[in-house]
Amino acid sequence: MSSDQAVRRKQILARNEESLELLKKNWPVRWVMVRTSHPGNVGSAARAIKTMGFSSLHLVDPAYQHMAKKAEAISLSSGAFDVLEGAQNHESLVDAVANSQLVFGLTTRDREFGPPAIPLNEAIALASHALLADKPVAFVFGTERTGLDNDDLKHCTHRVWIDANPDYPSLNLAQAMMIVAYSMRQGLMNVLEIDSKTTYSEMSSSGDIELADQSAITAMLDHWQQGLEAIGYLDPQNPKKLMPRLQSLFARTSLQKEEIDLLRGIAKQMLLHGKIK
Repeated sequence: MSSDQAVRRKQILARNEESLELLKKNWPVRWVMVRTSHPGNVGSAARAIKTMGFSSLHLVDPAYQHMAKKAEAISLSSGAFDVLEGAQNHESLVDAVANSQLVFGLTTRDREFGPPAIPLNEAIALASHALLADKPVAFVFGTERTGLDNDDLKHCTHRVWIDANPDYPSLNLAQAMMIVAYSMRQGLMNVLEIDSKTTYSEMSSSGDIELADQSAITAMLDHWQQGLEAIGYLDPQNPKKLMPRLQSLFARTSLQKEEIDLLRGIAKQMLLHGKIK
């Protein structure tokens, strides 16, 4: 091996070591399970995300309030009891995704309304670059039997599908979470290797656009509903599909924080000049 090759090899190994250390960072990724009924799936999910270097598990209205104490959950967590024990319970999906700027709802079913649909690889690319800028993201998984419903998806920025055999696209809940967690780890490894001359701090400071989180978007939509009722555009007795259409519209636009303020200002004026003072 020549001296130039030796230097190059040393540089590559050093960069790989730095990337592996960065992968140990507590990336702000939330793994959200909605209305899960089987403790074993929660244990398997804890094992899956820990294996890929993640730990933030969140349960929305689970069948049992103390999943971590269920024998099946403990058994199938297989050493990931710390993740299982640290899982947080929430009454609503809005609470579970908290300030996540990107919320990916996993589902294979087509919907008439809802957020834009993208394949998993596109979701991973979006999530990886968001995480690099320290912007929190969430992956949301539905129930074992029926998956996510339309009300769940209205709190998501994207609807995501896993590319599988179209004749048999059947994955159980833990399998789906493992695929996404593995893909997320690979996505982070890819973006960390974008430019060997660029430091992590330089890369993370590049994303200066601050997107609105889902709780802010939900509050804005509630405000708009009140305003539209005030001016007589929305009949609360016969709302048809106006609000789902607006939710779908705003989901496609990746609203920024300042845009939420603008939209809430419009809703305020509708209330002031409408029937409701």
